[in-house]
Amino acid sequence: MFIVRDIFQLRFGAFKEAKTLLEEAYSKGLLPDAKSARVLSDFTGDSYRLIFEEGHDSLAAYEQSLTDSMGKADWKKWYERFKPLVESSQREILKLVM
Repeated sequence: MFIVRDIFQLRFGAFKEAKTLLEEAYSKGLLPDAKSARVLSDFTGDSYRLIFEEGHDSLAAYEQSLTDSMGKADWKKWYERFKPLVESSQREILKLVM
């Protein structure tokens, strides 16, 4: 199992709008399919972070989920509205060992 974390550092004051957009994406089925998924926010450390965490059986399954979701016209329109809220981002891909 692989755990993928997409970490978005949001602009100051943009969290509420980003959360609203995320709820919209979730309700419209625009997020990638994953074996497990959750959305996290910071409690300590850097403020205004939004973390998408997904579990996939393999890296090939992860790549397929990205291809399927990011290829949709509705996702591309949504993402154009989300991008201005983000200062920076990073991705972690972790292998579950236990």
